[in-house]
Amino acid sequence: MDEKDEQRKLTIKDWAKEDRPREKLMEKGVAALTDAELLAILIGSGTVAMSAVELAKHILKENNNDLHTLATKTYKQLTKIKGIGEAKAITIVSALELGRRRPQQPEVKPVIKSAQDVYELMRATFMDLEHEEFWILLLNRANKVLDKILISEGGLSATVVDPKKVFKNALQSTTSSIILMHNHPSGNLEPSPQDHAITKKLIEGGNLLEIKVLDHLIFTNNGFYSFNEAGYM
Repeated sequence: MDEKDEQRKLTIKDWAKEDRPREKLMEKGVAALTDAELLAILIGSGTVAMSAVELAKHILKENNNDLHTLATKTYKQLTKIKGIGEAKAITIVSALELGRRRPQQPEVKPVIKSAQDVYELMRATFMDLEHEEFWILLLNRANKVLDKILISEGGLSATVVDPKKVFKNALQSTTSSIILMHNHPSGNLEPSPQDHAITKKLIEGGNLLEIKVLDHLIFTNNGFYSFNEAGYM
């Protein structure tokens, strides 16, 4: 039975009253809905055996009840879940991608006062990545962000950072200081010996060019590590 047949078998009108998340949203607001109910609205219909909410719960269970895990799946991976055809899978991955892309007032140049400010600014960029990326923030004398630049992309556990590329970008603007950032897809926030080495190298290079390296942050889906706050800067 294909997805269209399943939708004809169990449409939104067939749901039990308690399984009508659209009505709940209209009556109580979006914040009142569970993750499964929000996902049920996206997929629109269930199967012969499951309502849309039950199917949504099944999807979440297959992903450890973790939206971060679900957000890493491709539409092809989602179609391997029973009851999820291409249309449902594409809807899910598209919605999660939109959430990742939600703008953070790009027209306003934020001022960085702490590592937490950097984390809030960049966490959407690093969220759910399955490979390492190394970025820098360019700041002026008032610590206002001038630009954020991707320096390199790597594999699951490392990325190569070329100091020349880092400072080439900094020298082409009115940059006074920079902040280094990369992610650990493993979820481990502890810096590696290589992390310490590149941090030291870039601090020394910045001192020669009179461009101060203010901090180096390691990102995971669950938080961040700041070299500066740890006393290494």
